[in-house]
Amino acid sequence: MTHSRRSVLRRGAGLAVAGAAASLAGCSGATGGGSEGFDSGYAAFFTLNDWANEVAGERASFEDPVDVGQLGHGWTPDGTLARDVAATDAFVYLDSPEFSWAQDLAETLESDYDTVAVIDGLDGLEDDLLDWDHTHGGEEGDHDGEDGGHEGDDHDGEGEEQDDDRQYDPHVWVDPVFAADIVDTIATGLGEADPDNADAYAANADAYAEELDAVDAAFQSIADEAARDVAVLAGHNSFQYLEARYGFRLHSPVGVSPQNEPTQSEIADTIDLVDTEGIDVVLYDRFQSPRLAESIVENSDATEAVPVTPAGGTTQEWNDAGYGYLEQMTEINVPAFERAFDAQ
Repeated sequence: MTHSRRSVLRRGAGLAVAGAAASLAGCSGATGGGSEGFDSGYAAFFTLNDWANEVAGERASFEDPVDVGQLGHGWTPDGTLARDVAATDAFVYLDSPEFSWAQDLAETLESDYDTVAVIDGLDGLEDDLLDWDHTHGGEEGDHDGEDGGHEGDDHDGEGEEQDDDRQYDPHVWVDPVFAADIVDTIATGLGEADPDNADAYAANADAYAEELDAVDAAFQSIADEAARDVAVLAGHNSFQYLEARYGFRLHSPVGVSPQNEPTQSEIADTIDLVDTEGIDVVLYDRFQSPRLAESIVENSDATEAVPVTPAGGTTQEWNDAGYGYLEQMTEINVPAFERAFDAQ
């Protein structure tokens, strides 16, 4: 892998975010929140921020630097983020090239500040992550876990590759089982950084894991009750982990890479599939344009385009409704998958 296998909590050396070392040097002597007690941190994107706050409870507050409506991958922070994070007690991230800005920030914190707990949510999951085939159609139901299925960890559309020349899908958080593993890793990291409250963090993680168990059961019920063995996702596929966990099969004319553009032939094949399989609902990613889904609906026997969420970001509407990760999964994805697979 191009990135190191960090321990849950490291306080060692690394690379710097461009320009960050100089700005941090101007803050030398700053010790984050540690001198006044462990009470604050940052997390690299919406989902990790939600989980970190669930685990921390009333003992600490985490912030998400990514703007509402944006996803943490492919995002570029402003020049003050490193300084802001260094003034807190913890940074939670995923050590994946898809989040290269967070990798660089983690290295800077580990190198220059021994008071900021750097917690990698992927720690321990490196061997469970799926290959990411960037060719069109590479996502369709081949991830049953029987031939190494969950295999290693990466990413992206940025062209970086791992040591074994394979790329890996970082969207592990959409799988509620792996989500519970990451939540536990966050609790362990916070407990190491703040031992006085370690038991409380562990208890909060256990309570949240029970809610994730309910999400797992809901998806398993869809898989058990599905009258249709394939659904159409008109956008890039961020749901390979759900396919692998529950045996879902998602057909996408785009593939897994957000940089891919479907050909007219691929769109026509998708329309044929919709009509052949009697598919009523075409799914699309809420963070992408619905135009492709709407076009497929207009030119097929399908009747509706329905949004799903990769649960890596949020919208103002969802914020106003109080939606966290759990609500995005239970209020958006579970009903959409029920309809798409005719499991109602």
